[in-house]
Order: sequence, then structure tokens, then C-alpha cells
Amino acid sequence: MDTIGSAPRHSRRLRYFAAGSLLAAGLSVTPATAHFVLEAPAATLEQNQVGDPQKLGPCGGTSENAGTPTGAVTELTGGSMLHLKVREVIFHPGHYRVALAPGEAGLPDDPETLTREGPAGPISVSAQIASNPVPPVLADGLFQHTERPAPGSSWETDLRIPNVDCKGCVLQVIQWMAEHGYNRDGGYTYHHCATVNISRDPNLETDSAWSSFLRG
Repeated sequence: MDTIGSAPRHSRRLRYFAAGSLLAAGLSVTPATAHFVLEAPAATLEQNQVGDPQKLGPCGGTSENAGTPTGAVTELTGGSMLHLKVREVIFHPGHYRVALAPGEAGLPDDPETLTREGPAGPISVSAQIASNPVPPVLADGLFQHTERPAPGSSWETDLRIPNVDCKGCVLQVIQWMAEHGYNRDGGYTYHHCATVNISRDPNLETDSAWSSFLRG
């Protein structure tokens, strides 16, 4: 029986299914662990051919390897469109979420996850998806899939950037995985981030919700 206990947030078991969270129904467990490469915008950490290191939240690395910073900064204008491109190198069913904050401490927790018991511990079943995201979540439930992407293909979309001023903001892209065992660094989620400088467009109305959030 699933219960809500005192385990770490990544492994807490919930009694509800949220919108868009039935991705894993009827799927069998596979031993592989998913990996993705953040192709755009430029990631804050160097990535190898499968996107590692990416397990540790909120922005990648692992307990043994914090990762090597790239120093990359993406310049953005408020109200413009950001092109997001990720490549899922090792498949697992799931979805992606994008968040924006003035620093890593302001990023949201990883998605709450409903689990079932597997032969070697909990297995992820579903996760909460925000149908109407509010700051710091920019977009949720992206690229929901239960089948393996075509070899060499990428997931791509354009996201509207809030019209605010935010220098050195952190754009986080996470992959939540269904039918996945718990890992001590990232639970059921893998992480990448990008550093962005956002300059408000004076010809557009300021996004008040985002402005209030970014001011703290």
C-alpha cells in the first residue's frame, strides 16, 4: 500500500494522480536509466555524450562529481521566445519541466512522485504536473511520452520569457521519469540548468507575477 511518510521529498508516495500523470500505465520496468542532453540554451555544466553529470538537483552533477562549469550565459529580451531543445539519449517514459529563478535556491522542488513497490525498492508511477504554471515554473508537462524517440531526434519548443529584468537568472530544465527506480542523487528526476540574462523590453508591459517573484 502506498503511504505518505517521512522519506526524502524525491521518494514521498502520494495518493493522487495529477493531470497528465498517467504516463506509465501498463509499462514494464526496464533496467536502463534515462539521460538527456540540454542542447539549447547553453548549459551551465559541461555535458558528455549522454548529458552527464545530471542526477543531482537542482542543476546537475553527482555526489562524486559536481561537474565543470561552462561559463555560458544566454542573453534574452523580456517578452521574446526562448528556443528549448533537449535530446533524450537514453529513453525512459516521462515529461519535462522548465523553471526560472534568480538563483538555485529559488528553484522549485522536484515533482512529487507516486510510487509502487518494486523488487529492489520503489518504482515511479506518476508525478504532479501543473496545468497552470506559476512562478517559478515556466512550463510543465512538456514532451510527454511513453515511447522511445526516434534515434538522433530532439524535443523542441519555444517558450515566452517573462518581461522582467533578471541578470544571472537560472533556467532549470528537468526530466521526470516514470517506471524508474529511486536514485540517491536525484530521485526520479534528472537536471540541467542554463544561466540567462533577461533585459526587460520597455515597450511591453512588465510581467507583474514574475517581477514580484524575482524580487523575493
